Amino acid sequence: MSAPLEAPPALILTNLGTPEAATPAAISAYLREFLSDPRVVQIPRWLWQPLLRWIILPRRSPKVAHKYASIWLDGGSPLAVHTAALARAVQERLPDREVGYAMRYGTPSLAQTLASLRERGVRKVRVLPLYPQYSTTTTASVADAIAAHGAGMRVEMLHDYHADPDWAAAIASSIRCFHAEHGRGQRLLLSFHGIPERLVRAGDPYADQCETSARAIAHALGVEREALTLTFQSRFGPERWLQPYTLQTLQALAREGVHTVDVVCPGFAADCLETLEEIALQNAEAFREAGGETIRYIRCLNGSPAHADVLAKLAGSDAGWA
Repeated sequence: MSAPLEAPPALILTNLGTPEAATPAAISAYLREFLSDPRVVQIPRWLWQPLLRWIILPRRSPKVAHKYASIWLDGGSPLAVHTAALARAVQERLPDREVGYAMRYGTPSLAQTLASLRERGVRKVRVLPLYPQYSTTTTASVADAIAAHGAGMRVEMLHDYHADPDWAAAIASSIRCFHAEHGRGQRLLLSFHGIPERLVRAGDPYADQCETSARAIAHALGVEREALTLTFQSRFGPERWLQPYTLQTLQALAREGVHTVDVVCPGFAADCLETLEEIALQNAEAFREAGGETIRYIRCLNGSPAHADVLAKLAGSDAGWA
């Protein structure tokens, strides 16, 4: 009797996560999971959990639900819709393996996805976190989930791809296409998600990798690094985060007489609340109130052919996987 055929290897594109609906209840469930990860909030659980459950979530969830409602798509949240489309596009390029997607928080969860693959006899899995730049707050949390739920399989994870020339070229191409259609703004700003400065002082490589990404994108655009302004967005809580802050930079540019700023968010693989609501709506309004005219947001790579090409090539490479 012949041995059963081994299931083909799998590739899981992993994103941060999203609520299942733009409602306070769904937002609360998602934020409870996300903000309970000690990689995200490093406050002792005995102190943090009561604050989170009884003060922060009841106050914050209705406000966040309103924000999500302003960007929600017919198929769900933008991050879920675009991540699913990206996985389908990568699958077309990798017919010899199963390609799916998972969320670190929310559904489909990375833990459930790994369990499903194991039950179906998959023994080789590659997990590609959709975070070009490594951080202990994001990529390391994916590694935690793999360690907890990847038993019985050989699971490899891509550390980062912040300096990948094909990725930088895809970002540069999206900027050039936008400029070809809409013209150039007076400034081009690269806005990355922020993290607390204390994490960088403790050895997190994220800030250095953001700078390296900015240099790679400038090179792909054929401009000097100084032609791009690098900032950090989405600060949460009272402590000092990586600077310069995106919002304050935009307000300062407006006061200096800059009327039009083009903004791209290279640290985000798919459009989400932080890009479509925070940048394109909130920050755009603050820029106008400070005296500016227009922020033109350049969308993420999402499920574009160029993005799928980049990730398929990374998935087939031997470099950076462990």
